[in-house]
Amino acid sequence: MLMKIWNPVCLLFVLSTGMTSLAHADLLIGTATTSITPDQPVAVSGQFHLRVAKDVESPVTANVIALESRDANESDAKSKDIVILVSLDLVYITAPVRSRIRAAVHQRLPDLDTSKIILNATHTHTAPVTTKGKYPIPAEGVIQVSEYIEFLSERVADAIAAAWKDRKPGSVSWGLSDAVVAYNRRAVYANGKAQMYGRTNRPDFSGLEGYEDHDINTLFFWDQSGTLVGMLVNVSCPTQEVESRSTVNADFWHPAREALHKQYGEQVCIVASVGAAGDQSPHLMYRKAADERMRRLRGLTRLEEIARRVVRAVNEAYEVVKNDRHTDVPLIHKVENISLPMRLVTDAEYAEAKAVSEKAAAAIKKDPKAARGLQMRKKWYGGVVQRYEQQKMNPEPTLETEIHAIRIGDVAICTNRFELFTDFWICIKARSKAVQTIVIQLAGPGTYLPTEKAVRGGHYSAIVESNLVGPEGGHILVDRTVELINSMWKSSK
Repeated sequence: MLMKIWNPVCLLFVLSTGMTSLAHADLLIGTATTSITPDQPVAVSGQFHLRVAKDVESPVTANVIALESRDANESDAKSKDIVILVSLDLVYITAPVRSRIRAAVHQRLPDLDTSKIILNATHTHTAPVTTKGKYPIPAEGVIQVSEYIEFLSERVADAIAAAWKDRKPGSVSWGLSDAVVAYNRRAVYANGKAQMYGRTNRPDFSGLEGYEDHDINTLFFWDQSGTLVGMLVNVSCPTQEVESRSTVNADFWHPAREALHKQYGEQVCIVASVGAAGDQSPHLMYRKAADERMRRLRGLTRLEEIARRVVRAVNEAYEVVKNDRHTDVPLIHKVENISLPMRLVTDAEYAEAKAVSEKAAAAIKKDPKAARGLQMRKKWYGGVVQRYEQQKMNPEPTLETEIHAIRIGDVAICTNRFELFTDFWICIKARSKAVQTIVIQLAGPGTYLPTEKAVRGGHYSAIVESNLVGPEGGHILVDRTVELINSMWKSSK
């Protein structure tokens, strides 16, 4: 048996109050929250070896905010556009999961354009596996991936339908603040080589590879009575403080949501999203002793400390923008599938991957029980071998990827499927015509998308095994995203 949806499903519905827009429109908002936590042991995703979680340290949830703009000048109040934002405590959103959820929503809401549903993952490494065949999951005593996907899809589809059906007029505010949550996790050494989570106290340490983004972007949603009913909080950091545990855990978003609910009310639906953070994480890279001393003096766990910083940033933005609410805002949502050139596998990379894959296969055959983690390693390198062989048939392979660009008032929101390195996000933000620009990564199956300097530095996250798309594709993604964002400002003049 799997858990029932929280009772009540934490439904609340919201919208806007006051701003001179380019075409008068009313904003409608609905929200819903549901548990996606199974009540049986489950394999959790995010490491190279199988981990079966028998305990739930904190629930994993799905949180939904549904938005619709209606033309108030029309007697029949025609719908102008819609956006449905769904945040899930998962490692990423696989294509089958996205398709299954959209199909389930279509069954409930046949007239809804399900392409306007954005599913993004908080990237916790302690949430159920959603990729079939990723790990050698026992056949007995553990929820199977197909069973969990079915449970997940039904729960999320119910929440989306509930939020959509109960949308009501309200208002929206947007804000920007900052918090030191993420650190660049790629150490660079005197020889030019880089290493994810490399030691920074080595004599040859020369610096961190890239920029650190400490922006906390927020959207606040209100009902007609002025009650806060929802918020989007965007932090450029994967949710990975307790990533190696064999438990179900929403990581730092659980204490953050608890603190926000305590302050603003249980009725507030909190949609958490990860900004571009392929080269960032919450793990401390330097000044560890000083940071940990302050945490201990506060009497907080590391999860609580991160949550404290996020909540403080949300509070700071809220205090500034709480009276700047808008009911009449442009709402534009563009969805596009683009082709990105895949990173090509070189002869040397193929030879190395083939050797490692074959060695892992031999070890598994010799002693399957002792081959902890080798199954995943075999598949990881085996995927590179397959790509190289496919290149012989198609020397210019491409990856189809779905991207979204949204305008809500003065804010642009754009999405991608990758663990996008931060420099790409800076390019988007710098070139965007929006007053405030928010990137949501992992709105899809994941895989790192590195910069040129990261590829030169090498190591995990910037090697061919980690990348389906390389820097060339990253620049194409940036260019097209910026074009879509800026077109929404051009068309509104």
